[in-house]
Amino acid sequence: MTVTTSATLPVTLSHHFADDLPELALDWQAEEAPDPRLLVLNQPLALELGLDPEWLRTDDGVRFLVGNLLPEGARPVAQAYAGHQFGGYSPRLGDGRALLLGELTDPAGRLHDLHLKGSGRTPFARGGDGRAVVGPMLREYVVSEAMHALGIPTTRALAVVATGRTVQRETAMPGAVLARVAASHLRVGSFQYARALAQEGPADLLPRLVEHATTRHHPQAADADHPALALFEAVVAAQADLVAQWMLVGFVHGVMNTDNVTISGQTIDYGPCAFLEAFDPATTFSSIDEGGRYAYGNQPQIAEWDLARLAEALLPLLHDDEAAAITMATTALRGFAPRYAAAWDAGWRAKLGLVGDDPAHAAVVDDFLTILQTETPDLTSFLVRLADGTARDHVLDVAAFDAWHTRWQALGPDLGLMARTNPVRIPRNHLVEEALAAATDGDLGRLAPLLAAVTAPYGQAQGLDRFALPAPASAGSYVTYCGT
Repeated sequence: MTVTTSATLPVTLSHHFADDLPELALDWQAEEAPDPRLLVLNQPLALELGLDPEWLRTDDGVRFLVGNLLPEGARPVAQAYAGHQFGGYSPRLGDGRALLLGELTDPAGRLHDLHLKGSGRTPFARGGDGRAVVGPMLREYVVSEAMHALGIPTTRALAVVATGRTVQRETAMPGAVLARVAASHLRVGSFQYARALAQEGPADLLPRLVEHATTRHHPQAADADHPALALFEAVVAAQADLVAQWMLVGFVHGVMNTDNVTISGQTIDYGPCAFLEAFDPATTFSSIDEGGRYAYGNQPQIAEWDLARLAEALLPLLHDDEAAAITMATTALRGFAPRYAAAWDAGWRAKLGLVGDDPAHAAVVDDFLTILQTETPDLTSFLVRLADGTARDHVLDVAAFDAWHTRWQALGPDLGLMARTNPVRIPRNHLVEEALAAATDGDLGRLAPLLAAVTAPYGQAQGLDRFALPAPASAGSYVTYCGT
């Protein structure tokens, strides 16, 4: 591995995570990319971070984006964490093909992790080659930027760089590295790993992790009578709100393992993810989710299950008596369901343009959800058609829809609120695949229009009509893969 450092780079990387939590940080370097070439750069994000987009496009900037040229003082690390994967516990996962290059401080003084995916094997690789390929890295770029445009908390992609290396998957494919930005990469699995490690080693590791996470994400918890409990309550609330937002736009994460549940409340890891088209709570897209554990309709319950694993990791800090600690954790976890329900209900009222606290709203929302489950329309376009008056043409039980529609109209729905709430354009699965397949073959021409569409999700937009249309029947069922 050849990594160069320079004092003259126009960027500074701090290393608070590695300094505060050395037990969770393994010093490591990115493997050398033989012929790095910038495929796509997120210029708006670069500017938000205080980075110079023009410099990032230079040879030195591209080498920086793959971890081969770093500012002096940088300390890249592979992060250690554990996790429940499809319900089975793995005590040692970690960044097998990823590196935390360090933290960037934006012009407002906020810290952001700069993290690489596909940067080569680490000791956590567990037999993998540590590399990534163009298609899945561009998928994360496209979908995370779409989520950001929808107002959903998310990690974001700064750039995708082709490495010039061929990577063997089902076939030989072009390699790539994703440069990702996050509020942090702390996750439930970080706490699971720290809890296990603390049983054998430093007794202060778990308290230090709580302090680090609290300072970074939920500073109000530091002033609470019980900071560890307050941190847990804050994470419960953040995840309840996040998953409700996923559900409201039909996003299916696909791999809600505890190592993919962030402490910040951001969406992370866009592997086998996709958006609903036909409304069906049993929908899965992931090729490895054979039992439907992470189906669309299961996401709230899985999030709550994952949070219970965080509670287990925090038990020693909640109370010296385990029974008392379990009671405290259980009480706090019970806050998830009402918080989620409130966010879900408020979201659906807005999507149907219902303003105020009319008691009739709840029944109208519930009955609309019944129509969705019975008719299984394309979720995104059906809501757009509801606002423009053409939804009736896309149902089979016209009488039931008309009866509901009359009640809904009597409530005076705000069409402007509906237009601001219901996206017209989402990352349509067939269009994403079309763009990624072309990019894998070296044609980036379809990527820019797709990004333009998904980063402007609301309202009508000239030249983007095809991105608002449901998949044709000929597209068939859709399957996604984790990309490893």
